[in-house]
Parts: sequence; structure tokens; C-alpha cells
Amino acid sequence: MELLHFILLGVFVLSTIVGYFLIKNVPSLLHTPLMSGMNALSGITLIGALVAFAISYRDIGWLSSIAGGLAVVVATINVVGGFGVTHRMLNMFRKKDEKHD
Repeated sequence: MELLHFILLGVFVLSTIVGYFLIKNVPSLLHTPLMSGMNALSGITLIGALVAFAISYRDIGWLSSIAGGLAVVVATINVVGGFGVTHRMLNMFRKKDEKHD
């Protein structure tokens, strides 16, 4: 099981680095249109975190369960925050008499 942990840690570190450089190189004008797509990806991340938490809780151990539970919490915050930001951005494009919030 040790090799699996190192492989998973390597994938996490590599994806963190690649994701940072991808987002860093996106022009400012494209951040707004990419938000809705990122909300969908955040939902997929939440599903992956739930699966990882379920597997770690059952098979691996308490430290992995804590990490999986933390991943679920952070992914949930990311999804809710992403939809909140998108909602606020869409409200900026409505006419003043159409605003409900």
C-alpha cells in the first residue's frame, strides 16, 4: 500500500502545479466566462472527494479518512462559492428594475 500512497501524492502534487500554471496564464477577460465551466468541474471534484472519503473510511485508515473528509468540505465550499459568485456576476448584467436580490 505504500507505493499507492506515493503515486497518489505524486498525482496530487503534479496536478496542483499544472493547475496553478494553467490558471495563472489565463487572461483576465476569460476568467468570467470560465466560471460556469469551473462550477461543473467543482461538482465532479466533490463527487471524487466523496468517493475517496468512502474508500478511505472503509479500507485505508484514520489519517486518510481525515484527509478525505477535509476534501469533501473544501470541495463543497468551492461549489457553493462558485455558484454564489456566478449568481452575483449575472446580477450585474440585469437591469436595475429586474433585480430581485
